[in-house]
Amino acid sequence: MSSGEKIILKGWKSFIDPRESKLLFLLLAIPISFYFEFSHNYNGVFFSSLFAIMPLAWLMGRATEEISLRVGQGVGAFLNASFGNAAELIIVIFLLIGASNATTIDSSLKLITVVQASLVGSILGNLLLVLGLAFVWGGIKHKEQKFSSEAVSTNGSLLMLAMLALIIPATFGQIENQSADTILTLSRIASLILLILYVFFLLFQLKTHSYLFINSAHHHENEEPLLSIKQAVILLIVSTILVAIMAEFLVGSIEHTADSLGWPPVFIGVILIPLFGNAAEHFTAVTVAGKNKMDLSIGIAIGSSTQIAVFIAPLAVIIGWLLDISMSLEFGLFETIATFLAVLIANSICSDGKSNWLEGILLLGTYSILAVSFWLA
Repeated sequence: MSSGEKIILKGWKSFIDPRESKLLFLLLAIPISFYFEFSHNYNGVFFSSLFAIMPLAWLMGRATEEISLRVGQGVGAFLNASFGNAAELIIVIFLLIGASNATTIDSSLKLITVVQASLVGSILGNLLLVLGLAFVWGGIKHKEQKFSSEAVSTNGSLLMLAMLALIIPATFGQIENQSADTILTLSRIASLILLILYVFFLLFQLKTHSYLFINSAHHHENEEPLLSIKQAVILLIVSTILVAIMAEFLVGSIEHTADSLGWPPVFIGVILIPLFGNAAEHFTAVTVAGKNKMDLSIGIAIGSSTQIAVFIAPLAVIIGWLLDISMSLEFGLFETIATFLAVLIANSICSDGKSNWLEGILLLGTYSILAVSFWLA
């Protein structure tokens, strides 16, 4: 075997060997999901597909990083930004398709509620849970950690703008005699504006002011690629297809599982789907915080929240528009207030460019209170 073939074999091994990453053991959930799907065990399908999405999302992220290492920093940063929440986007798309194909209006509305809740949950999870765990884990190993407050400020400003796009439809919903069509039209126009602003943000982040984000844009600046570009593309395609299949299984089982276990659909959307769908990225943010790479950790947590709020949420509204379903930015008054407060708290804590374990505890406490609230809602 030639030295080149040995390198390629070693590269593949690092991506599929569970001993290299314990998360890969959860790939066993994929055949289990197929078994439960064909035996019509909806609770089994729900939980096994959730667990299966975790390692698949990790593989998608690793494949994207491998491609990024091959194509250069500029294109690589764009790929990382584009595929940062790919698993979440796939789940959202299949939930919307499920809502479009639902046999009853009630089933359709439940799935739309889960979509909206999962978007809210992703923002809350990144800003409170992930950031909190990163601050605690990093604070245990390092008394005080520093990071770029400029990059946080830019993301924070964009998040506040996204909150405006959520608050106005929620406020409209509380006005007497305000029609649902008006709220839907407002949501669609606001979504188009947010998508345009996201394009300008990418231009700002990746081109004109890339130096502000240089530490958070690349996970492995000094790494050599382990896979060829062809292998990385194959890995990305296969893992994406499997995520799509698992997402379809998940969507088909949500309503049955919620009814049989008595769980509120909002709780499933806000807590469970974002927790499992973004677990791999969450793990990375916490791990690098322990290595005192807080710019990278903050970039993952807050950057992911920004992408959800300014790209995936408005894109979900546009996709719902194309599918002719009432997907709007009216996420509910309680959900909107909770998200707005999370953004305010995260911006306030990160404004000084320093972190410690106590600030992490405060963020985790806030997330715990909100999790209980959504369970009881």
